[in-house]
Amino acid sequence: MVRVHPEYLAKQKLPPKLVTKEIWKDRFEDIRNFEQYLSNNGVVVRKFFLHVSKKEQKRRFLERIEDPLKNWKFSSNDAAERDFWDDYMKAYEEMIQETSTKAAPWYVVPADNKWFTRVIVAAAVIEALAELNLSYPDVGPDKLKELAAAKSKLLKK
Repeated sequence: MVRVHPEYLAKQKLPPKLVTKEIWKDRFEDIRNFEQYLSNNGVVVRKFFLHVSKKEQKRRFLERIEDPLKNWKFSSNDAAERDFWDDYMKAYEEMIQETSTKAAPWYVVPADNKWFTRVIVAAAVIEALAELNLSYPDVGPDKLKELAAAKSKLLKK
């Protein structure tokens, strides 16, 4: 079961009646149902979890602190939240397991190397597009006559 720190939930200003022991079970079900609804209506759903290692996260945080142009990207709360790394990893794992479906799969992508991350995400998007079997519509005889008439008219002026 996902464990979320009470102060995090308090900041979300959720209606009290929603904060029950079943909150995550209910939320996961709602997510699955919503994504299935989208899929049933022709929306292609692909979800990406860009997994940055703890070591790489630390490196990036230090870079943001040391580079004045990147200071805006850093919050001191980021360093405090690292104390809950294992809790977050468990929560992400459960969320991915509970909400990954055939209609809306998750792709867990290593994200320490940005170029590699972009290649993997692009490949998944290309694969999803290929599965759509898109093609230009066939042009029938009536349309060909219409095009010929338009061409003739354009060439006369």
